[in-house]
Amino acid sequence: MNDLPPMNALRCFEAVARLGSVGRAAEELHVTHSAVSQQLRQLESLLGLALFEREGRGVRLAENGRLYALQVREALHGIGDATRALRIRPRAGELVVALMPSFGQHWLLPRLPRYLAAHPGRRVRLQASLDLQDLRQAGAQLAIRMGQGPWDGLVQEELFTDELVMVAAPGLNGGALSRTPAEVLQCPLIRSAESWAPWCQRAGLPEPSPEGGLWINDSNLSLEAARLGMGVALERLSLADGLLRRGELVALTDIRAPYAYPYWLVWPQAGAPPLDFIAWLREEAQRYAAERQGAGPPAR
Repeated sequence: MNDLPPMNALRCFEAVARLGSVGRAAEELHVTHSAVSQQLRQLESLLGLALFEREGRGVRLAENGRLYALQVREALHGIGDATRALRIRPRAGELVVALMPSFGQHWLLPRLPRYLAAHPGRRVRLQASLDLQDLRQAGAQLAIRMGQGPWDGLVQEELFTDELVMVAAPGLNGGALSRTPAEVLQCPLIRSAESWAPWCQRAGLPEPSPEGGLWINDSNLSLEAARLGMGVALERLSLADGLLRRGELVALTDIRAPYAYPYWLVWPQAGAPPLDFIAWLREEAQRYAAERQGAGPPAR
């Protein structure tokens, strides 16, 4: 290990090589221009090679520097990957659950206190991401996914299916809310990646024109826009349910359309699944299904 240069010198070198500027590297690393220049001089002195060619007040990678930069960058990435892998490893007694931010915020978090109260010594870490997470890389023992599957190397169990419901703020249009599907589609529309075709088919209406209106690619933002009275939104009932029960949103009609992608519990086939948490999620899903089949969200 005696051949290893100082880490600060390597970080400065990699940043300058990637950004092509000492000044920009200094900004990225939150140090001064002179500090970066000093680290580069120390590294070149240690190696006995010129890594950069000076051009006026700028620098350009020399051939030695170009080859070295490729290897240094790969090595630093490897150190970063190893550090992240170590950080995400579950601690003793810790449960790591990978899930989507919208599902975590609107469905899981309001119910999670019941689990924590029943398991006071249990540490739960929610690993939220819009991307399909690799459970091994995320350090997760369990994931809640939406889709059809199957997913290689994972056991999957359906948690529940969802529905699409048309929602709006109770104060939209001065509180004079639309009462028929045709009237609903004349309101300002908050569009998302969700297709309106299933709901419109249930309503016996053509799908609205995609021109104009507000388009949002995130359910959290779509629900917030509806809550702020910016229009009507077609959203998953599982996400809107809490807002509906608190009266922050209302369902404009009793028409619901089936959502094509169920929620699933998935865990590694070779792992030891957190059976207590899985059993609790099953109970919560059954509770939610019973509530949904009962009074349901208030329609206006």
